[in-house]
Amino acid sequence: MEFWSIYATAASVILGLMTVLWIASLILGDAGIVDIFWGAGFVVSGWLYFALAPTGFPARKWLISALVTIWGLRLSLHILRRNWGKPEDFRYRKWREEAGAKWWWQSLFRVFLLQGLLLWVISAPLLAAQIGAAPDRLTLLDLAAVLVWGIGFFFEAVGDWQLARFKADPANRGKVLNAGVWRYTRHPNYFGDAAQWWGYYLIAAAAGGYWTIFSPIVMTGLLLRVSGAALLEKSLIKTKPGYKEYVETTSVFIPWFPRKKRGGQNEMD
Repeated sequence: MEFWSIYATAASVILGLMTVLWIASLILGDAGIVDIFWGAGFVVSGWLYFALAPTGFPARKWLISALVTIWGLRLSLHILRRNWGKPEDFRYRKWREEAGAKWWWQSLFRVFLLQGLLLWVISAPLLAAQIGAAPDRLTLLDLAAVLVWGIGFFFEAVGDWQLARFKADPANRGKVLNAGVWRYTRHPNYFGDAAQWWGYYLIAAAAGGYWTIFSPIVMTGLLLRVSGAALLEKSLIKTKPGYKEYVETTSVFIPWFPRKKRGGQNEMD
């Protein structure tokens, strides 16, 4: 099968899964289950591409399938544990209140089909990496991709783990986590997520899929400007004491050494 026919098949599968997930959300009264599926959805897409793209170089197919599986399952399990037994996410609660009786059908388009579309678009490098038969060897670009992915996985996984431990300690209530990887970036999990997608893109590029660069750009934009850092910081600056000072001394996204204020000016340590 050619790229576009496989890609269209994936769109149909994702549409079906998102529709089932939407029905489940109506039964549970919680649209937040879509966040749990986000990582797992890419795992499903990746292995679907693996099955439908027999012409690709096997080692590269196994490489990107393994990496996206590790990332996606860890992310979905993390969000599942984080959200278990808690009320619906504040974003969806707000939209539910605004829509009122119309929410049951608005949520299909505003939440589930929109996220399904984004998942499908962003997944393009996973297919491009697996359909290209040449080069029939792993290259330096593949090696660079694994390195970038590994850095991203470290920051995302360690960042989530450190934040979970921090929140679990009642003594930290109302405090700002500024140690560990959080000392070098205010959003290590979002940075790590973005870095891993740049890693997937590099694997796709190694197989000739340079044109799928829109995927990591879209993912990075979402994490920075839409549903990630920007949305979270609007809330934290207003509600968490000390967060404004944390903003002034810590890199917003790309890890870097913290600054310290001297004489009213921020300087590097």
